[in-house]
Amino acid sequence: MKKISELRDGPVVKSRAPVIIKKSIIVIGATICAIFFLLPTILTFTNSFMSATEIRANYGKVFETSDSGAKSYIGEMVKLKLIPDRVSVEQYKTVLFKSPDYLFKFWNSLIYSVPIALLQIYFAMGASYAFARMRGKLKNVLFFVYTMICLMPYQVTLVPNYLVSDWLNIINTRWAIWLPGIASPFAVYLLTKSIKRIPKALYEAAKVDGANEFTMFTKICLPLCKGPMFSVGILIFIDYWNMVEQPLILLQDDKLQPLSIFLSRINSGEIGLAFAVAVIYMIPCVLLFLYGEDYLVEGITTQGGVKG
Repeated sequence: MKKISELRDGPVVKSRAPVIIKKSIIVIGATICAIFFLLPTILTFTNSFMSATEIRANYGKVFETSDSGAKSYIGEMVKLKLIPDRVSVEQYKTVLFKSPDYLFKFWNSLIYSVPIALLQIYFAMGASYAFARMRGKLKNVLFFVYTMICLMPYQVTLVPNYLVSDWLNIINTRWAIWLPGIASPFAVYLLTKSIKRIPKALYEAAKVDGANEFTMFTKICLPLCKGPMFSVGILIFIDYWNMVEQPLILLQDDKLQPLSIFLSRINSGEIGLAFAVAVIYMIPCVLLFLYGEDYLVEGITTQGGVKG
């Protein structure tokens, strides 16, 4: 009996060892990749607490100014420091209390991103439900057009957007950013795919109970698409939170431009303030992701009414 148990235990130990080694290699590799991906964020956060003197000593040679006043990049190794010698909040004081431009630009970004994300999803849900439920060649042609527009980079549609905005006389107004963003087909394409995954048996059962299309939309479609809607909302918010081309072309008034433009300008001037501004700039996106992480995962893993 002892020999039989040893023979039984031997192959089990040998078969588990490669699995454990394989899992350990995957975990170590994933950890190293995560550290490399998070290192720029961690470096930005820790350097934002450096004093102005320490920042100039470590990063003052990134740019040099020529006699003509132009800035050129120096190909010299920069001394990267992860932990500051002395913790200082002077950069944050300057940004939050001594630089009102930052707060104005911060609210501008919220004023652009939040309405666009909410209204794009609001209109996209109705269009997506129609695309998912309708039948016919016209529906297929329209959805194909939506798909082709989604594949186009924004730079391709920027000129038509400018011409239409100029025709509507909304150049240099917030509507020049709102209207193209709200009418974007991005959410329609993704939400249509999510609605199509809802089992048809749910609709048929609702029809038997006497439900009309509006009832099925509000009672079946919307509850089952909470995850996809939140996932798409996060992507839309981050996309328009980081927009650069649209305000540069459509907004000439500096008071209307978002925080992304302000951050791109401050990066080339004051490196110390750029660290503090970048940290605060990331907070809304990080909070939104942490709050909606469950919805984001649900939107990826849920296929309509059935979880994969």
